[in-house]
Amino acid sequence: MNTAPYPAEPILVIDDEEAILLSIDTILQLSGMNNVRTCSDSRQVLAIIEQRLPGVILLDLNMPHLDGEALLDQITGRYPHVPVIIITGRIDAETAVECMKSGAFDYIVKPVEENRLLASVKKSLQYSELHQENLLLKEQLRQGSLKIPEAFAEIITTSPKILLLFGYRESVAPTFQPVPIRGETGTGKGLIARAIHRLSGSPGEFVAVNVAGLDDNVFSDTLFGHVRGAFTGVDTDRSGLIERAAGGTLFLDEIGDLSASSQIKLLRLLQEKEYMPLGSDADRTSSARIIASTHVDLWELQQKEQFRQDLHYRLRTHRIILPPLRERREDIGLLVEHFAECAAQALKKNMPKIPRELIAMLEAYHFPAISANRRPWSLTLSPSTRAGSSPSPSFAATSR
Repeated sequence: MNTAPYPAEPILVIDDEEAILLSIDTILQLSGMNNVRTCSDSRQVLAIIEQRLPGVILLDLNMPHLDGEALLDQITGRYPHVPVIIITGRIDAETAVECMKSGAFDYIVKPVEENRLLASVKKSLQYSELHQENLLLKEQLRQGSLKIPEAFAEIITTSPKILLLFGYRESVAPTFQPVPIRGETGTGKGLIARAIHRLSGSPGEFVAVNVAGLDDNVFSDTLFGHVRGAFTGVDTDRSGLIERAAGGTLFLDEIGDLSASSQIKLLRLLQEKEYMPLGSDADRTSSARIIASTHVDLWELQQKEQFRQDLHYRLRTHRIILPPLRERREDIGLLVEHFAECAAQALKKNMPKIPRELIAMLEAYHFPAISANRRPWSLTLSPSTRAGSSPSPSFAATSR
């Protein structure tokens, strides 16, 4: 089973009481946060931070040798963008205010309440990841170049619109936040999802599933699996795709078609990193990143009350909208050559010569969006170009 560290940067817990360290570490580990470091000697903290910058720091105030308030000043002075959560037995409001003024991200009173702790840590992790993403994006814009261009090798384009999105994708890929991709049919949403997965460096698999048309039971069984006895005839456990994608990426294609009950389950997975296999009464945690795609506007579905507002909120931390081919006609010639070459290899034929007139006619075509009432456009050869006739190129693009 994949044991990829989550979060990517460690959570550092600092407290002189070993029992408190064990309690907090246990809570975090059971919630799926397995990248946790603990420290009981405040004098060692700065050396630990210099060795590996944490994503979040949980800091006790009342400690021997170097107290938490002095340590907080040093941490926020050297590492102002690392969120620090104060955990202490002091209940007075004055201490809380002073800590917040010194740069603390949040303040939790002992004894630590589990839900309060997890909510604060998750919020801090989100802040830390977004800050890292902003730094990467600024660096991409400054350099104006891609660090790992080979990740986009499968995407054939010279379009400035697409190339501009590549830099943004490189920036958001290392974060653990969900990514919704919107685009018309055939714009390459799956290719973009795979590129983001490759760029993330995640050790786990890329697992894709089309959720369009799945009822709630099939959706739950496919994603979350089931346990023995979940329903008639089931005598073995079966893992779902979410477990197979542990430490990697789960790509949900056509998420706009999810049923209302399935949306609730997906919301819990995104919000709490938890899911429940069919027939089980025990929660399991997920370390998979969620990338979703849709050919429809989720805002419009939300306004029609066909898509949950809270789920849409959880999904849209990063958004990618792919332009259709009619908005990047400079790619048409490249795509024609690519598909002609693929066909030639499959048929074991020589690469055909592409008439310039064909490219010109394709570039002039309006490429309408494919709807439920219209079948994809096709090229119809005129009589002069059918088998046995003159090779003079004469083509007509038609929508059927």
